[in-house]
Amino acid sequence: MSNTQSSNDDATGRQLSLLIGLVVVLASGVAAADLWYAITHPQPVPHVGLLALVVIGAAVANRVKVYVRVRSSRNGTTWGEIPILVGLAFLPHLWVVICSVAGIAIVKIMGRSAPQRAIFSLAKEVLVVSAAGLVLSLAGAPPVPHSLLVTGVAVVLAYVTMSLVDELVFLPVIAVASRTTIRRVMGRYLGDRLIAHVFRLATVVYIITILATGASPLLLGFVPLLIACLHLWHSRQLRTKEERRSWRELAKTTDELNSVELTQVLHVAATQGARVFSSDGVEIDLTASGVDRVVRARGSDVVHDGPLPSRDAYVTEITADLETGDHTYRAGLLTLGFHGRVKLNEFEQYKLKTFAAALCTAIRNATAYAELQRLNEQNAYDAAHDPLTGLVNRRELYEHAGQHFPGHSGDGVTALLLIDLNHFKEVNDTLGHAAGDAVLREVARRLADAATPGDLVARLGGDEFAVLMTDLTTPALATHRAKAMLATLAGSVTVEGMRITVEAAGGIALAPGSGGVNELMRRADIAMYQAKRAGVQTATYAHAQDTADVSRLVLGGELQRAVAEHEFVVDFQPIVDLGSGEVIAAEALTRWHHPEHGYLTPMEFLQTVERSGRLPAFADAVLDQALEASDVWREAGFDLPVAVNVSPRSLLDPSFPEAVLARLRRHAVPADRLIFELAETLTLSQLDVVGRALTELSEAGVRLALDDFGTGVTPLSVLSHIPVHQLKIDREFVGAVQTSSEAAAVIRSTVDLARSLHLTVIAEGVESEPQRHALWALGCVAGQGHLFARPMSAARLLATLQRGTAGRPGALAASLHEGGAVVRMSRRRSTGTGRSTLPHLPA
Repeated sequence: MSNTQSSNDDATGRQLSLLIGLVVVLASGVAAADLWYAITHPQPVPHVGLLALVVIGAAVANRVKVYVRVRSSRNGTTWGEIPILVGLAFLPHLWVVICSVAGIAIVKIMGRSAPQRAIFSLAKEVLVVSAAGLVLSLAGAPPVPHSLLVTGVAVVLAYVTMSLVDELVFLPVIAVASRTTIRRVMGRYLGDRLIAHVFRLATVVYIITILATGASPLLLGFVPLLIACLHLWHSRQLRTKEERRSWRELAKTTDELNSVELTQVLHVAATQGARVFSSDGVEIDLTASGVDRVVRARGSDVVHDGPLPSRDAYVTEITADLETGDHTYRAGLLTLGFHGRVKLNEFEQYKLKTFAAALCTAIRNATAYAELQRLNEQNAYDAAHDPLTGLVNRRELYEHAGQHFPGHSGDGVTALLLIDLNHFKEVNDTLGHAAGDAVLREVARRLADAATPGDLVARLGGDEFAVLMTDLTTPALATHRAKAMLATLAGSVTVEGMRITVEAAGGIALAPGSGGVNELMRRADIAMYQAKRAGVQTATYAHAQDTADVSRLVLGGELQRAVAEHEFVVDFQPIVDLGSGEVIAAEALTRWHHPEHGYLTPMEFLQTVERSGRLPAFADAVLDQALEASDVWREAGFDLPVAVNVSPRSLLDPSFPEAVLARLRRHAVPADRLIFELAETLTLSQLDVVGRALTELSEAGVRLALDDFGTGVTPLSVLSHIPVHQLKIDREFVGAVQTSSEAAAVIRSTVDLARSLHLTVIAEGVESEPQRHALWALGCVAGQGHLFARPMSAARLLATLQRGTAGRPGALAASLHEGGAVVRMSRRRSTGTGRSTLPHLPA
């Protein structure tokens, strides 16, 4: 028990002792005065039978009570006024005091009451009886009354005096014992008590009238029946009101429990629970649900909220499990504490179960809401941060940077530092990706530590980082900060026992007057590559050194309009089975139908698109057209996969895979009808990031083709990083297949490699029948080129398929073999690293 609780209990005990002591002292004085009066005014001793009747009446009246519990104390109302007033009307005052005290003593002894309670009850009885006797004497009603009217008035005054003295003595003690106010105790059931007093007073007057007038004693036979009826009525009345009050309190409390904030739920339940159950304290223990939290309240005050402390000492503790009806969820334990001995009745036990069930539901709802809120916050954090380093990602950087362009209230300069690690690929290739991840985390930590408050450090993907610096006082400060941050990377990094030196190049760009974040990123990118080419650590963007020509700058400014007005046109070149001449797929080829420059090839505008920041919108427009074409062909009976070229920069966007899958669902195109073609010459240092996106797409069913295979420096490294399904032989090897043994050897080795990995080989740039025959002989199963068809619109390709060749719809060339000479392999998905739905034919 806490020191505070102990001191409170000690203070309450001292106050009770003082009050009881005061009552006993007063009663002793009154008793002495009664004894002195009896000695100085001697009266004859009453008949023993009459005295016995008063003793018995006092005992029975005090034994039959209507109890009202206030916390640990029980406030009982009795019918003791009846035998006392009847006795005072006919017997000497002192004898009535002695008989009533004797009757109460008998009740206390039989009930084994605590000595302190018994002494207080006896002392209170002396004061009450003496006060009533004094009023009767002063009102002129001697023990043998001469005037019925005088006696009646005197009895009424005596009864009122008895009730007042009883309340004045009893209420302070109850208020102190229950730690409440006298007003609150007195106001409880005041109306019912007044009605009961009226009935009791009427009963007393009735008995005295019969005895005083000498009426038939048989009329007294109705008294016990009358008292019993009144007692039952009073008990039922109090019980009904108590139940109504309890239900109102319970309903009010359960309404207050409807909160999504767990702390508010627990505090309301703890403080209001003491009021609902009239308990000295309430404890809610959540440790059973795995949460080390306990909430305690005394009265209307929460005295503890935190880990489990030492237990409070209560005489009576009543507990209820906080669990659902089906026992599938348990929130904890609810405990009601009482400083005295208390036993809940059946109604209170049911009320406790109802309260516990409502509290359990409220805790479960609040906990679920808190978890949902935590997940939302975590998802929002994950969407804005790089999972490997914890730095903000590209999207968050763009959003934050957008706040510092037109409309920004700051007066300072905004600059962007773009950082790229040199030779990072060697770390991944030599030590593995785990070591590469460790290096990236260390670089991120150093950059974050070196950043000035207000700077935003981001990882854009792979080994590329960025630092957004805002509200700089001068442009020169950007260069100073950039050099300081790159200097922190100079120290070696220890990975798996090896010391690695990290080198990096940085490009600095100041916020432009127009173009926004995209232009800022483009300029920083140009500056970074200038630094790499010059072999220096940092370079600042200068317009005079921008290698982009005028036409590229013009095109960059028109990209937004081109995407919005659908100026990008997608044509399709069929991919043909070299053996049968049947079309088995189509590759989407994009051109820009510029209103002034005519049709532009991807070579003329793709780099501008990638650097402009319009790449996502461009890629979405191309993918939409490709999927629409595939859907049209499928409805016409030609279920052809469509191949789309994808930029490595798109794959660096974490949201790219989900965006692709969403478009597949929108167009109702199966995922395996989409093929993404990647250039084998993509940046190998970014393969770890690209690989994650490609794996996600591949697992969803999208197929992957490696374009221009054989032209890169490390083709096997690419195959080990990404889940490829097809290899496309570069047109340079296809063009020389008849004249160059070296080219034929490359194609043969590519076919052998593909077979071992369960991949399909497609030849690009097939221009003649001799090339087709040579490729078929080397084992290449499919090809595309002008021999079969040039790129054409989706509608024209459909018409070409429907027309076919030699009466064969879907075929663009004659078969190289007779129909029965080829055994096709069944279409299947490989369980290896690649997948294919194209036929595998023998060489």
